[in-house]
Amino acid sequence: MEKLSIPPGSIVFAPMEGITTEPYRQVIEKLYPEWDYLCCDFLRIPAVGQYPVKFLRKHIGENVLNSPVHRKTIYQVLCSENSLIQQTIQDLNSIDIPWLDLNLGCPSKTVVKRKGGSFLLSTPEILKKIIYELRDNFSGFFSVKIRLGFEDDKLFIDNLKMFEDLGVDAVTIHGRTRAQLYKGKASWEHIEKAVRVLNIPVLANGDIWNADDIKNCFEFTGCHAVMVARGALKKPWMAKEYKNKISYDLSETKNQIKDYFKNLHLYYLSKGLNDTKILKKFKELSRYIFDDFPNSHEIKRKIYLSHQLNQCTDSIFML
Repeated sequence: MEKLSIPPGSIVFAPMEGITTEPYRQVIEKLYPEWDYLCCDFLRIPAVGQYPVKFLRKHIGENVLNSPVHRKTIYQVLCSENSLIQQTIQDLNSIDIPWLDLNLGCPSKTVVKRKGGSFLLSTPEILKKIIYELRDNFSGFFSVKIRLGFEDDKLFIDNLKMFEDLGVDAVTIHGRTRAQLYKGKASWEHIEKAVRVLNIPVLANGDIWNADDIKNCFEFTGCHAVMVARGALKKPWMAKEYKNKISYDLSETKNQIKDYFKNLHLYYLSKGLNDTKILKKFKELSRYIFDDFPNSHEIKRKIYLSHQLNQCTDSIFML
């Protein structure tokens, strides 16, 4: 497989644990193909035991592997110092993963306790070892997704230079430290500095909530591409608005939301999810998507208090 090259100006749908599963990504691709790349939720590389190849295939999705969307899917992994990296990456090579991303931004207490995710930004020697092993074994496009640092940004530039020196192909930067979690404002200033320092593509992430934010982020940072996380859950159609230079009013937003949940419902059913599991997913996906509605709190309250899937869908489809 020819090695991937990210076109400048690309818009990427970020990885989100438990959300960007294969069914979800298939619906996003169907409704909003304007997203240039779609990320899997992260796969934790184990320290003991080895995943069978069929499990690695299932994580990205058999339907994805056998379709053109394979080339626009990013496979994200999370690991720590003792993870069984070599064999896992060799198995991923066997199923022709075009783009591998290492999660160095996850702020979860569980992940940090296991010395993975954003924790590794505070341990350069361990991080260097992990990056080297991943790069040495993976033949495709390899990127890292980071925060500015763990407790602070003191190692930010040193880590960036290390990534480039070790052959990382691109860096996605969320403009907050792990200590900040999602508080305060994401520092696009740090991202702009990274663009000046590095000779590899920089993807900007953080506080991108609408099409105007995409435009402003490109202009302010000079980044190669933009990755959208929480904003993509608020407006899954954001890439469509940006690329087509349109802005949906409240009426059209309602239509988009109904179409979004209708297609998700059908696809989740086709994958064997029962009503209880679908209800749980719909509640998760309702966190941001109604924020622009004058009565958003009332809408979300009805959804969160729903005990049956039909109660939840009634609240959505009767907008």
